[in-house]
Amino acid sequence: MRKTQKKRAQSIKAKQRVNITFRMNILFFSIFLLFTMLVLRLGYLQIVQGEDYVRVLERTEEVAVNTSVPRGRIFDSLGRVLVDNEPQRAITYTKMQTTKSTEMYEVAKALSVLIKKDIKGITKSDLQDYWLMKYPDEANDLITDKERDKINNNEELETPEKNSAINKLTRSKITEEQLNSFNNEELEIIAIYRKMASGYALSPQIIKGEDIPAADDTAEEIAGKTVSVEEFARVSERLGELTGVNTTTDWRRVKTSSLAILGTTTLPKEGIPNDRLDYFLSRDYTRNDRVGKSYIEEQYEEVLQGQKSVVKNITDGKGLVIDVETVYEGEAGKDLVLTMDSEVQLAMEEIVGKRLLEYKQNAGTKYLDRAFFVMLDPNTGEVLSLVGKRLVKNEKTGKQEVVDYAFATFTTAYEVGSTIKPATMLTGYREGVVSIGETKIDEPLNIAGSSTKSSVFNRSGRIALTDSQAIERSSNVYMFKIAIEIAGAVYRYKKGIDLSLDAFEPMRNGYAQVGLGVPTGIDLPGEVSGVAGKIKEGEGYTLMDLSIGQYDTYTPLQLAQFVATIANSGKRIQTHVVKEIREPSEDGVQLGGLVKEFTPNILNTVDNTQEEIQRVRTSMQRVYYGSQGTARKVFGDFEHGGGGKTGTAQSSAYDAALGESFGTVNLTHVGFSPFDNPEIAYAVIIPQASLESVYKTNFSTPLARELVDKYFEIQKKNANLKNTDPSVTSTVQPAFTNDKIDEEEIE
Repeated sequence: MRKTQKKRAQSIKAKQRVNITFRMNILFFSIFLLFTMLVLRLGYLQIVQGEDYVRVLERTEEVAVNTSVPRGRIFDSLGRVLVDNEPQRAITYTKMQTTKSTEMYEVAKALSVLIKKDIKGITKSDLQDYWLMKYPDEANDLITDKERDKINNNEELETPEKNSAINKLTRSKITEEQLNSFNNEELEIIAIYRKMASGYALSPQIIKGEDIPAADDTAEEIAGKTVSVEEFARVSERLGELTGVNTTTDWRRVKTSSLAILGTTTLPKEGIPNDRLDYFLSRDYTRNDRVGKSYIEEQYEEVLQGQKSVVKNITDGKGLVIDVETVYEGEAGKDLVLTMDSEVQLAMEEIVGKRLLEYKQNAGTKYLDRAFFVMLDPNTGEVLSLVGKRLVKNEKTGKQEVVDYAFATFTTAYEVGSTIKPATMLTGYREGVVSIGETKIDEPLNIAGSSTKSSVFNRSGRIALTDSQAIERSSNVYMFKIAIEIAGAVYRYKKGIDLSLDAFEPMRNGYAQVGLGVPTGIDLPGEVSGVAGKIKEGEGYTLMDLSIGQYDTYTPLQLAQFVATIANSGKRIQTHVVKEIREPSEDGVQLGGLVKEFTPNILNTVDNTQEEIQRVRTSMQRVYYGSQGTARKVFGDFEHGGGGKTGTAQSSAYDAALGESFGTVNLTHVGFSPFDNPEIAYAVIIPQASLESVYKTNFSTPLARELVDKYFEIQKKNANLKNTDPSVTSTVQPAFTNDKIDEEEIE
């Protein structure tokens, strides 16, 4: 029995040992599997996803900081400065993510002893902030426990909403007497603090140095806006005591030209416009960055902006920034060289402005308030001059003043009249309804249900005209007959005429080929295509109005591209105002290296034969030099040679005060010169130049002659200044004028 019990006990122990061994093996195997999985996971994270996590770490540690690098400068075609940067002393403050408002107030208090700060911008909310911070106990007593409990017990409100409601109620109970109790020293602290608080974490905010003194500011007000040498030195000496404060150089945008298309930038106090906030933030901008907000400054923002420095924030175990390390120093923005000579541009502006004031003295010019001139290089699409002038009434003096309106050359559109006729002729050739040298009878067209339609020079007779003579003499009827034939209709005296609405399409397509009714491609924002008149059933006769420029509207820039396309024998070239992008100048003497040169971009080629295009060019030459040319009196002795087309268009002006519309006349002129090798193509539009009832003469043609003569005069004088080799670095030239227009003055 004993042996049996002993064997049984041994057997049980053996089974226990086997069981324990099995369990240990399972445990060790499980641990092995877990470690294997951990090693594999670490390997996956390091090898496969390592770079991704490094980039995430860099995004959290390396921060682009607005160090106010100089924005790229803008030069004219000869290297003269148009838009520059003017350095100025500035005092900045950068708050960290962990910075508390009480800490900022302490820094503001210390800083107020060292600098004088303008207090004009302080708001009621700023005063309330300071009062709540200075008198916390009194602030707590402003609302009763009952009022506080009522808000806290409101189950419909979340905790943040409850806190906001309590804060709002507290502020409402601060009296005006309490807010007006601060002395000047305290007001300066408040003014400094509000600038600190308006910035964003890790983004330097200018505390003093961005405000421009006004012309009527007192000496004290000027001192509160600009950083003196003494203030700069005092703050610099105590930077170790002023956490987040720094002394630096800021840059102010200064123009030497009032040309509106140069554009404007936001000021640091404005920052990024709200409507484009997401766009810029996604491109590593900070909220208080300067950005271009119109025209060239906006269009070429990414070129002009420059690269901000990148810093790495060194943090302790609690996430507090203990040091800042510069990773990338940053660099100034690239420079732009425009296609325009500032001397030419200024001369054109002065002529147009002067003549506009003179025209305004004529009878029937109540609604005249603007004039435009555009000049292009027909071989490259370069804009040589972009002039828009507008009359505005000075409220103080009551006199008419001329202001820049250049952007309206591509953002507003008008009926252009007979200047469109060369495009109508090309369309007629292409559609096969007229051939070179073909004669048509110019005669008044009497159509049932419509008023008589005739040419200005022929109200009653029948005159045989060739295609060339039709342009020379500006025959309306020749163009009407082209439109009628494109529509597949036949004119019969005093009979009705059914003009197919389908004919509008080939007519408008023909105009589009030369640039009318379609974008020119200008490298500026906001371009419009004009307005196409509505096609209505039973009003097909408006097709005839379309053929003489009395139906659709076109921009002054489109009109210039149209004549440029004819001048260069049929290539519609994209218009542009920027000629080159260059690196920043290293020495201030030579322009920086060439980054990009804008070469001609052909948008389309006119679908006409060269013989047809040359026929139209020769016809336009007859407008200037032919015995019956409509511009012969003005351009008959034009020594440089060329061709053009005059135009008048019926328009209307709505008088809001009288509640009715009045018939007016738009005056236009297009041309190119010289004839054989054109170097300029130009267009003049003077909308609503006169009441139709008193209209006497087209003064757009004498204006065109004066402008073109001035251009060639300047070209002859400056022939030795031009550098035609883009590979040769040009020299920076001083501005053509001594005018300086500050960015805030532009505002």
